[in-house]
Amino acid sequence: MHTLLIANRGEIARRVIRTARALGWRTVAIHSDLDADALHVREADVAVPVESYLDVDAVVAAARQAGATHVHPGYGFLSERAPFARALADAGITLVGPSGDVMDAMGRKDRARDVAVEAGVPVVPSYGLEEASADPSSLPYPVLVKAAAGGGGKGMRVVRTADEFAEAAAAAAREAAKAFGDDTLLVEKYVESGRHIEVQVMGDTHGTVRHFFERDCSTQRRHQKVLEEAPAPTIDAAQREAITSSAVALARQVGYVNAGTVEFLLDDATGEFYFLEMNTRLQVEHPVTEEVVRLRGERVDLVAVQLHVATGGALDFEQSEVTLEGHSIEARVYAEDSFNGFLPQAGIATEVHWPTGAGVRVDHALESGQEVSTSYDPMLGKIIGWGPDRQAARAALIEALDDTRVFGLTTNTGFLRVLAAGEEFGDAAIDTAWLDRHEVAPPERDEARALGARALAPRPSPAEGPWRHDGFRPGGHPAPVVVQLDQPVEVPRDSHPVPEGHVRSTGRVVEVVHRGQRFVFTRPDPFADGEASAGDGVLKAPMPGTVLAVNVEAGQQVAGGETLGVMEAMKMEHAMKAPFAGTVTEVGAASGDLVKLGATLFVVEPHDPS
Repeated sequence: MHTLLIANRGEIARRVIRTARALGWRTVAIHSDLDADALHVREADVAVPVESYLDVDAVVAAARQAGATHVHPGYGFLSERAPFARALADAGITLVGPSGDVMDAMGRKDRARDVAVEAGVPVVPSYGLEEASADPSSLPYPVLVKAAAGGGGKGMRVVRTADEFAEAAAAAAREAAKAFGDDTLLVEKYVESGRHIEVQVMGDTHGTVRHFFERDCSTQRRHQKVLEEAPAPTIDAAQREAITSSAVALARQVGYVNAGTVEFLLDDATGEFYFLEMNTRLQVEHPVTEEVVRLRGERVDLVAVQLHVATGGALDFEQSEVTLEGHSIEARVYAEDSFNGFLPQAGIATEVHWPTGAGVRVDHALESGQEVSTSYDPMLGKIIGWGPDRQAARAALIEALDDTRVFGLTTNTGFLRVLAAGEEFGDAAIDTAWLDRHEVAPPERDEARALGARALAPRPSPAEGPWRHDGFRPGGHPAPVVVQLDQPVEVPRDSHPVPEGHVRSTGRVVEVVHRGQRFVFTRPDPFADGEASAGDGVLKAPMPGTVLAVNVEAGQQVAGGETLGVMEAMKMEHAMKAPFAGTVTEVGAASGDLVKLGATLFVVEPHDPS
């Protein structure tokens, strides 16, 4: 029997375990102390504790201890680390992925660019970093400064003028060094309006490479994907053939084995496409490919193909036998407050309901009562809608998002729902920079407020009606609340035009999940002291996390907008700035402190009380 250790956690670990067990493989999970009772641990045949998912020696030792013949890295963590691939090879264990040498060649954007040129694949025009730094005015702006190593949108800055170049390059280098341990940068042409098109490829140990068509991942925020779909809705047959053929040529050039993704940028203005990078692993968005690709008429399981290749199996089919059926769209569900600066969230998910039904797939690792911490990536799961055409898939996704509810924790499902239902996404008009140029409005708070009123006054007298209770206010911040009741509430149409929602309430507090967005309301306490105004100079932690820097001390004079300190959670930095000129009267944390959501960090007293 083959034994597979999954060197990952969360939804991707569960997804790999599901296929491996169906194929008769013995499965091994690894886990940190925080994940000792996680879903992926409970579902594996064997579980081995490790100090960290990033510790190469510890993970290899766990594989040896468990008698693993193969290791699937998932994505993130060690999935694209060449030293990990080599350590497994030295231990006589097969990585379900490419070799360390291929990772070295394709895992860095600068080296991958050279391979693409050798394969005859078009690349984005680039400029020398040293020359650009010496004379920023020589560049044809806008340009993109980006890390040569890593991915995920880290270490990237768009630069539009020569005056911005030095600061942008320094910031990108710092971020790259922190994220990847390498501050090497590239400078490339920045395409103002483009489509992010990526091709799923698979290579075997016998020299065969096949593609499983393309995905469109243009709906991005700060170079991080939000919605993904397959096939790409805006390219024609000729573009599809050119892009997929280029991806296969690149993989062949480097001798690629197992699953990989070749990413391209399609310039809307010219119709030209350019190679961006190659991800030497399975992608987060692989489910949309699985939902639409058919091999000899049967649905494709990419993890099953990965394991087949890893055991020496051949890709014994022709490219013409790989076809498409229907359309699929994926939404990434994150623990974040998308309508409040995309700030990461943490807390206890007191109750979780994921959608089901025809045309809906959910890959997740969140259950009721589970704590979501800031120690790991904030992605909680993925909701995928499939349909015979794009609009049907979009409708399935929207309905699934409406049926998703997470109490006690703020997620981005409301943002995803508004985005997917929007006219721009419906028309496939969103390019890679659209979300950075446009603000997405949240669902109507009045509808959620009406549901809250209904929950706190379930049996109003006919004379009053349910809408007389209008003394609600939004909760100060999206902190978890203790609740006792969960009930679907359908508001009478003759009372208020509000569709069905989901409500949990206790006493003066009501929590509403409406159209994927979480709202917390409280009835005002007539005996409570008056609340401080929003502009009182009290700066509280907008998320649980770590204080990276404290730049001021009590008694110090500060200017309006001056950065008082910086905190970080879930890979996001947040600068705490003085709301006005004044004197710092309180500093509530020191550098390195772990702080809770809502903790008072700074208090500034204004110079001008008015």
